[in-house]
Amino acid sequence: MMETQRITIRQAGESDKTIVYDMICRLENMVMDVAGFDFAFDKNIKNPDIGYFIAELNAKPVGMVSCHIQPLLHHAALVSEIQEMYVEREYRSQQVGKALMQHVTDFAKSKGSIQMEVTSRNVREQAHRFYQREGFEKSHVKLVRYFKNDQ
Repeated sequence: MMETQRITIRQAGESDKTIVYDMICRLENMVMDVAGFDFAFDKNIKNPDIGYFIAELNAKPVGMVSCHIQPLLHHAALVSEIQEMYVEREYRSQQVGKALMQHVTDFAKSKGSIQMEVTSRNVREQAHRFYQREGFEKSHVKLVRYFKNDQ
């Protein structure tokens, strides 16, 4: 039962690359390109304005979240954005996501961010409900141009 387990959140390090890779593959429901993933992970893990955090239950990784913080001209301030968030299916609805969200929010606020944004695919309605319960508002439409479609 959840009552006997304690959720801990820790910052991911270079040695957590495989854990994060596996979770991102499950999040995206595909096998990610390892070289591309390694490039992004190795570059981002060194950036103090990017945080990767892992949720553990009894020392077992059960979720992760990443957050990028950058100065945006149209806000004239620092803005944080969740890039990826994942909780293992069997640990959903057990407060893991809530714990990750609290930790990443504290991280963003500690860096001086004035707000947090997240983008989620249209089909991830359960994720949308989670984010709204956590205080996010549907306020924008995201449009994507895929360069692979260019001729």
